[in-house]
Amino acid sequence: MEEHQLEANTVTDAKKETIVAEEGLKLAAAATAIHAAKGKKLVSFTLKGGKLQGEATDDDLRKAIIGPSGNLRAPTIWVGNTMVVGFTTELYKKALR
Repeated sequence: MEEHQLEANTVTDAKKETIVAEEGLKLAAAATAIHAAKGKKLVSFTLKGGKLQGEATDDDLRKAIIGPSGNLRAPTIWVGNTMVVGFTTELYKKALR
């Protein structure tokens, strides 16, 4: 983020303040786009009015943003109306354009 001269509005320690699955999915419904990294795999979702567009299912979204603990995966950042979950350099370059 420093490289792009960005500053976080809010920082939450995911170890101290977990976001459970249902709350994470409600947050996701506010996005117009979601990009997630799981390992080296990148997945993207488009939402309109809180509803997934295209062929993606609610289960696909859940698997992408909710971890095995049942909580929202970290790191999660918002760039405008775009939710970015997980981390790879490629993902952050895509999100920060």
